[in-house]
Amino acid sequence: MNNSEGDPENQAVLEVSSLESDAKRLRAWAESPKASGDRDDAPDVDRRVWYANSVSGRECMGADECPYGHKCFAALAKAKAQTADVVVTNHTLLAIEIVDSHPILPERDAIILDEAHEFMDRTTQAVTEELTAPRVIRAAAMARKHMPGKASEAFTKAADKFADAVDDYSEDVKTDPSKSGRLDELPKQLESSMRAIKEAVAAVLQLINADAEVIDPNTMAERARVKGALNEISQTVTKLLKPGHTHVLWFEPTYSTLYLAPLSVSDVLRRNLLTETPVIATSATLTVGKSFDAIAKNIGFVIGEKDEDQEMAEGLIDPANLQILDVGSPFDFANQGMLYLPKHLPEPGRDGPSIEALTELGELIEAAGGRTLALFSSWRGVEMADEHLRKVLADLKLPIITQRRGDAVGPLVDKFASIPNSILLGTISLWQGIDVPGPSCTLVAIDRIPFPRPDEPVMSARAAEADASGGSGFMQISLPRAALLLAQGTGRLIRSIDDRGVVAILDSRIVNKRYGSILLNSMPPFWRTNDGVVIKDALKRLNEQYLKD
Repeated sequence: MNNSEGDPENQAVLEVSSLESDAKRLRAWAESPKASGDRDDAPDVDRRVWYANSVSGRECMGADECPYGHKCFAALAKAKAQTADVVVTNHTLLAIEIVDSHPILPERDAIILDEAHEFMDRTTQAVTEELTAPRVIRAAAMARKHMPGKASEAFTKAADKFADAVDDYSEDVKTDPSKSGRLDELPKQLESSMRAIKEAVAAVLQLINADAEVIDPNTMAERARVKGALNEISQTVTKLLKPGHTHVLWFEPTYSTLYLAPLSVSDVLRRNLLTETPVIATSATLTVGKSFDAIAKNIGFVIGEKDEDQEMAEGLIDPANLQILDVGSPFDFANQGMLYLPKHLPEPGRDGPSIEALTELGELIEAAGGRTLALFSSWRGVEMADEHLRKVLADLKLPIITQRRGDAVGPLVDKFASIPNSILLGTISLWQGIDVPGPSCTLVAIDRIPFPRPDEPVMSARAAEADASGGSGFMQISLPRAALLLAQGTGRLIRSIDDRGVVAILDSRIVNKRYGSILLNSMPPFWRTNDGVVIKDALKRLNEQYLKD
């Protein structure tokens, strides 16, 4: 075994091999009969592979002009939607149409917005600008191929300089992590190279527009795609150069990417969604501390704000048209589930779960005979729990299924559901949308209150804005986010009227801090206790019952 530092060339070969493997998987999926073309349905591949094999809306030349238009996923889906009485789509597609005011979906009489608590985040993601060196280099290569000449050569040089600047800045971030995350302004070395890109793109676009009337239609169709790609680069660069106080700018070092996201999407949702079509927003978790206000504001409703009268005068919303209804749940949570709140545990720190919390988790899992979904707020927590549980539960031979970075959620959940005494350890992607009724999941354990990370750019910026406006970033931003995630996570336990089990929150702050009551009131109304003996006895009895059945 060679324990020396990794050879950069070997690492590069491994990365290329991984990307090639991802590309083959993506192509195989795209060519399969049931492929939808939707990224949500695609295999989990490196984002660079996805971008290299997909076309953005601005790059698209249209199905009529494209040689592959007859089998375009988007065009086929749109054609079907135009003749349908009911169209089922995802949050992202609806968000893009709303924000860009560009008709993608057919006209409709109403919108049913399911899982509405996620819509603000999905809308933010849909309108977040991204800029990477590979994206710019790809656009330059397209320009050089279809518009050879001095202008495209200048663009290529500008793209290469930008790539070098990004590499240099990424190296700076490795030595000084404070340079990653949220930025008040563009780093100088990136700004100068981006201005050069903007000028070079403008020159190529000018040539494309000048040739529009003198070239043949086939060539023009090819250039239409180039023009779309260049316009997209130009618009993204322009926005990044002038982010303004209404947006959040940050650099993410893993993929060397610049991002620009809006601080709020409530206004655009109010103007382009709520005033255009009746909207029915539904979710099992629409309340924070038994109040609908936080979610309602997120998707555009004005509730108790100082500018409410002005908004009404502009005719943007009518409060009489807002109706709120809580229809309750078909489940008897107080009799079907128990909520364990061990207040004796130390508060979680930055280094992952404490040994006391991991010990408690192991004892709970042993009592339950496996049958556990353990949810963590970080990969560090998953890794620590995996290492600890494999040691302390070794004699019980309980199958431990551990989520790894890049793992698709579906196969993990299917495996967990098919092995009743298994344990599934995972992070944030398992907190929502997981449905495992029956004996495979009688214990849901949560390592800590899922507050947003302090270095998460958008959430930290929204919290800072709330503080600056005289409010409380913690109470208005961080706490509601944690409450919604906790409600989703604890909701993984009871999935049918026959389910029984325990939710354990291994974070003593939920009972020892004043804000804990808001979090508790956001969860299903389980029977609560701090007594670990009572909980473990209940889990043992439930396990024995399932073993008999």
